[in-house]
Amino acid sequence: MKYFSWFVAILMVAALLSGCAKSSNEPLEESPTTTSSDSAEGSEGKLDTSKKVELVWYLLGDANKDQKEVMAELNKMLEKDLNTTVKLNFTTWTDWQTKYNLLLASGEKIDMIFASTWSDYYKFANQGAFLPLGDLLPTYAPETWKNVPKQDWDEATVKGNILAVPATYPEYTPDGLVYREDWRNELGLPEIKDLDSIEAYLDGVKKAKNVTPINGKAYNEVFTLFKAYNDYQQIGGDSGVIAASSYDNPRDIIAYPFTPEFEAWVKRMKTWADKGFWNSDTLSSQVEAGDAIKVGTGAVYWRNAPGAGGYIVDMEKNNPEIKLGYFPFTRFHNYVMPNLSVNNAMAIPKNAANPERSLMVLDKLRNDPKYYDLLSYGIEGKHYSIAEDGKYIVTPPANLKDTKNFVPYGIASWGFRLESMERVKQASGWSGFDALLQEFKSESKPNIFAPVLLDYAPVKSQQAAVNAVIQQYGLPLMMGLVPDVDKAIETYRKQLEAAGVNDVLAYVKEQAYAYYDEKGMK
Repeated sequence: MKYFSWFVAILMVAALLSGCAKSSNEPLEESPTTTSSDSAEGSEGKLDTSKKVELVWYLLGDANKDQKEVMAELNKMLEKDLNTTVKLNFTTWTDWQTKYNLLLASGEKIDMIFASTWSDYYKFANQGAFLPLGDLLPTYAPETWKNVPKQDWDEATVKGNILAVPATYPEYTPDGLVYREDWRNELGLPEIKDLDSIEAYLDGVKKAKNVTPINGKAYNEVFTLFKAYNDYQQIGGDSGVIAASSYDNPRDIIAYPFTPEFEAWVKRMKTWADKGFWNSDTLSSQVEAGDAIKVGTGAVYWRNAPGAGGYIVDMEKNNPEIKLGYFPFTRFHNYVMPNLSVNNAMAIPKNAANPERSLMVLDKLRNDPKYYDLLSYGIEGKHYSIAEDGKYIVTPPANLKDTKNFVPYGIASWGFRLESMERVKQASGWSGFDALLQEFKSESKPNIFAPVLLDYAPVKSQQAAVNAVIQQYGLPLMMGLVPDVDKAIETYRKQLEAAGVNDVLAYVKEQAYAYYDEKGMK
């Protein structure tokens, strides 16, 4: 299962290991020392752009078929405003990780590149791959410097240096359950608001509709429910069976199979399995539980919040007779952590020729709607039109609504997204997401676990052995697919200890505590 997949260490060449000079993360009164063609101010107090510059930028993914046309329009604007053009390159999605790694390791003169936690931002930042920006931002990207929240700058900071400009686009992706709301109303079942009401719903649907409620792969539903219900927080991504015991106790790091909460949970899951809430072959099934809902043979499907929106919108279009509800697991403890701001960001590699001008372009892109709309959505009238509300876009554009085989403009522009500038609704336009998003924002807490950097190299063999034990013993136990739960718990714990789970636990504690100490967290 993906939740127990372990990290693969990425080998980097020695060129990445050189450090960058430390710079302040606070606004400075004096201009920074420049490293390329731009001096801080010209004779009239404006930034000097007298020398024409072509910037080299890289984004992930693929270019659009109309990319040249879009960039031609963008560069006309940039040449007029900043005496600058941008050569925009793409990694393509084919083997993008290898290409991305080589770009940063090769020393190629790149002026700006997409950066992300999921493309190893913290690893590359620790290796010195990115240029510190704290001294440059106030002068060369003043609007961005003022408008990005302090928490976001903090999340982009590594070893005291701001090393990326995070997207200002709060993303909340907590787990939850999509379910047949029409069946709940029809059967008079309680509103889903806690674990007992979830069980009552599954039981009621099973008996009255004679279906398997979670019909297909059910592990995601059960495992994410387990973590959320107990407020267990995995650290640094997928840390297997290692977790903080709660958000409020980040230093209480445990191996949860050894807890009373785990024991109570798997005993309850045994009763759920025996009642037929999922099939006995669920761990080998390749069927999506959401597909069973579409044909009336299932009732519940695991989705994160935006994914739920896409699924619900699709069902409203293709199966309008089915009415769905959504229960986010955040309601167990009434808080939510957003994705880290550097889940999507833009960084300047340390060998950039024109970092100042790059920041000027980024500042323009993030704060001028003409620039933002063009690079994000393409050319108005060809790729989109403005909706009647004046804010959102329509694709195909109104003048091309009957065009067959219309291809919209779209690229991986996530690194410079701003919520205030976006013209596309989140969650595929699901009408219920606006209220859900406001709920999330009202109870948001900083994500204190994802930034912990783990490569597991010191405990590589133990981690592999632990993951093998999880697959063989942990998954069937979690799904209630064992004849004797007490005996299965005892066996699972012994196998984990033999595999070296305590070594992995000690390593995670060591790395997490070092991060907490750096950030002043208790």
